Order: sequence, then structure tokens, then C-alpha cells
Amino acid sequence: MNQSHNIARYLPHMARERPDQPAIIVGAGCDRAGKVIYQQLTFAELDRESDAYAWGLTTYGIERGTRVLLMVRPGLPLISLTFALFKAGCVPIVIDPAMGRQNLAQCIAECEPEALIGVERAQIARLVLRRAFRSVRLSVTVGRRWFWDGATLAQLRIPLQTPFELAQTTTDETAAILFTTGSTGVPKGVVYAHGMFEAQVQIIRTLYGIEPGEVEMPAFPLFSLFNVALGLTSAIPDLDPTRPAQCDPRKIIELIEDQQVTSSFGSPAIWRRVADYCLRQQIRLPTLRRVLMAGAPVPAALHNDMHQILRGDADTHTPYGATEALPIVSFSGREVLAAQAEHNDPISGTCIGRPAPGMTLRIIPIHDQPIATWHDTLALPPGSIGEITVKGPVVTREYIHRPESTRLAKIADGDAIWHRMGDVGYFDHQGRLWFYGRKSQRVILADRTLYTEPCELVFNRHPLVRRSALVGIDAADGAQRPVMVIELHDRQLLAQPAEQARIRAELLALGAAHPVTAGIDTLLFYESFPVDIRHNAKIFREKLAVWAASELAKPGI
Repeated sequence: MNQSHNIARYLPHMARERPDQPAIIVGAGCDRAGKVIYQQLTFAELDRESDAYAWGLTTYGIERGTRVLLMVRPGLPLISLTFALFKAGCVPIVIDPAMGRQNLAQCIAECEPEALIGVERAQIARLVLRRAFRSVRLSVTVGRRWFWDGATLAQLRIPLQTPFELAQTTTDETAAILFTTGSTGVPKGVVYAHGMFEAQVQIIRTLYGIEPGEVEMPAFPLFSLFNVALGLTSAIPDLDPTRPAQCDPRKIIELIEDQQVTSSFGSPAIWRRVADYCLRQQIRLPTLRRVLMAGAPVPAALHNDMHQILRGDADTHTPYGATEALPIVSFSGREVLAAQAEHNDPISGTCIGRPAPGMTLRIIPIHDQPIATWHDTLALPPGSIGEITVKGPVVTREYIHRPESTRLAKIADGDAIWHRMGDVGYFDHQGRLWFYGRKSQRVILADRTLYTEPCELVFNRHPLVRRSALVGIDAADGAQRPVMVIELHDRQLLAQPAEQARIRAELLALGAAHPVTAGIDTLLFYESFPVDIRHNAKIFREKLAVWAASELAKPGI
């Protein structure tokens, strides 16, 4: 049998080693002066709290191997419950409730949860979406139980003094089911094993030099789990995890200053808002040592702006990966800026770093069919553009009840698995990985293929452009028609026909002057791009393509 690697074992360890260090800090309202009042649990208290829940849940019938749909807001109950489930050897299912009703119903039905631990709105969803929740036999309400069945979390909390005995899980035993963002389709449930969580902890510690005792602000709730394993205090920010781009930067800054935050992981959409506010108000964040930004390519301008508000020895970082394999590549902001300065041309794409420790990456030819078995002849030489593939200890092996998706994304290599990232890029001769965009979002013309990242970097150079999106519209000859969709910093300019015409002419001239975009002669403006709910950074180009096709079908366009 494999050695036990239950991720929850770190919590009782930290409770012994650092009993009085705060494990979790959350805001709990404000005083009369408007200052935030904070609530906290030490590692010892969090360990006891999760033990109390583990005793109660197992007594209720939620035992080892039970798939538990966890629909709880970020904060203390969520973290305590997650560790309770891991301690018991249960399988938490973590899902984004804002993915839309149809997607939510499909994803819940696919992962067949046997239990639901959820807030009142989740319980109402269980009653409305009965078919999706038909496998649920045990229900726990976080909050007040109204007219539905089951127990409440308060009823199940058993404050016994006896520590809960940790389930001795194996490295390849299922630990959790986490869902992808669904940026290119219906989100997929990714099966995580305990050994993968362990490998992630070790890679994160090695990559970023994180030291026990630091304070981390996890803008993505699940990172609190890694923080416990790393001996970090988690200062939970006051933001809607489904709308990070709408966060209040003042609240983020207040938390960083009040709790002396040293590290943070979050979407670039969050840090764009924070950086803009700090630069306007001439605020610096001297306690921060590192800021990790992931979820979408990070513009060079954001790295530059962040360096203006951080202390001199601090840096930004761009961990790259996916729900199926994370992290697999990383680079510091200074390294990114140096690489971009060496190759100051959009045709280079965006530099995202070098492989993380223990990870093997290869570039393979681009096509859309399954590859059953790996062979070394698939690998392309440096400088060749192709699909990014990865093998290593953080690579997941399958999607839950999506055999066709698993076949398309996984390549067998003996006992190991290569994951096809679905992203396009290349390695330069220095071993650095450059990102070119999503494979499914490439635009195939009669004589060449266009990739989103280099094309969009051309148009993003215009000072009025917030971001751009390359999409392809099916043409009669079987090829695609390239269309560039533009989002401006100032939406009010769209209401001024003369200004809009001037900007259009400038953008078309900008595109025509660069070889990579010279054939793009159709340009549309869109007020605010649709983006993923998790990071608010991945552009839903498929939705923009549908919209663009309908616009171009209108008379006179």
C-alpha cells in the first residue's frame, strides 16, 4: 500500500507546532469608526473545530469515500468543513455556483454527490433541481433549516475532547473533485488524488520560498488549504469569489495593512483594480513580499504597475497551469519583463516561465484528435509552435464521468499520464515557455493559422484599448473569417460616432502594419467582454464569436 498522504494531516501537525498562530482571519463587521473587526481561529482551534465537525458528520453517516457537495461561502465554516471531510476520508466536491443553472445541474448530476453540505440557497437549489441532486441522500444546512429535510451544521458539531482519528488515505486515493472554469465549454469535474495535493504543497514551497509564520491573502478560497500545510496564516479577503474583478480595492488594501499580509494569490483582475487605486492614491504595500497572479496571461503593464506599489525586493509571479495540472510553470515578474524586452514584438507571444520542479513539458503538433499513447517523436524542437503537454506529480488522470474529454486530454505513458493543456505555445532556446492562446480559439484561414495572443497583443498596444479578442467566423469556403473585437477603457467613446470611427481607423492601420495581423480587416466594438466567473480574466471568445457572427449578418455591415 502507498504511504498515507492525507492533506489534512498538516493541520494537527501545525496545531502541535504552532498552536497559538492564527490559521484563519476573517472580517466580522465594523466598529462605530468603520474599522473592520476581525475574527480568527488559531491552528489549535481550527484543528479542534474540524475534529468536532468530523465527529458529527461521520456520526450522521457521511463516512470515508462519501462524495460530498460543498456549497458554502468562503470563510471559517468552509475551511473547517473541508478539513473535517479530508480527515474523515470523504471526497469534497467544490463547484462554482455562478456557472449558470444548466451547467450547474449537469455538473452536479455527473459527479453524483451522496451528501450536500450547503447554505440555504444551495438547499433551495436541491429542491428546484431535483434530477441533478437525485443521488443526494444526506443533507446538512449551514444556517437555518426551513422546510427541507436533513440536519443543520450546528446540530452536528460535536465538541468532544478526543481528537478525530485521521483516515490513512493512499497517494492515489480520490481526495476531491474540483471543477474547471468552463472557459471553453461546460465545466469538467477533475479528479484529485491525495498525492497530487501533497505534490502541489511541495512545489509551491520550493518555487516561492514561502516560510511558516507568513500571512497570506488567498483570493481563491481553496488556497487556504495549502496555507495550512505551509504554516501560513490565511487572511480571507472581503470579495465575491465569483466576481473578483468587481472587488473593492480599499477593502483589499485595508486587509493587507491591518494583517501585515506578506503574500497573496489571486486573479490579475483583482490586482489590476488594486494597482490602479494605489497608483491614483499614491499608496504602497510594503509588507507584501510576493504576489502570485494566475487565471489568464498577465500583461507586462500590470507587472510594471505592481512593482511601483511593492517594496524593492518584492516581486510578482505568474504560476501557469490549469485545474487539471497546477502549477507546472512559473516566472517572476522581473524575469517576464526581461524576456519581453528581449523579444519586444507581439509575434513572440507572452512569456510565462520555466517548468516547475519535477514537471516535464513538451510541445506537440496541433490537432484535435485523441492520442492514446505517448511516444517521444511527438515532441517538437524549440521554436516550434504547438500544443503544450505536461507530465508530473500534479497531473490529474481523468475527468469524472467524461470519458471522451478524458480521451482527448490525456496521453498514456506507461504508468504516467501526459495532460494536453489545450493551450498553444513554444519553448525558446533558453527553455522559457511562451504562450500563444487556447488551441480551440485559433482561427484557421485558407493559407495560415492565427493565434489569439500575438494578434491581440498588436491591438492592445493602442492606448484606448482595454483588451481585444480574436474570433473566427465560419466562411462559405470552409475557412474562417478573422474578426477583432475591441473593448475600450472608456465605454462612453462608443456613443460618439466620430470618435469611434477615428479609433477604428487607427486600429485597422495598427493591424495592417504588422505581419501577424495584416489580414484582419474586420473590427467590432463590444462594451464589456464576457469572462469566466472564477478569475474574471479568461475571455469567453466563443460567446463573442456568436455575437460577432450575428452582428456581421445584419444588413449594411
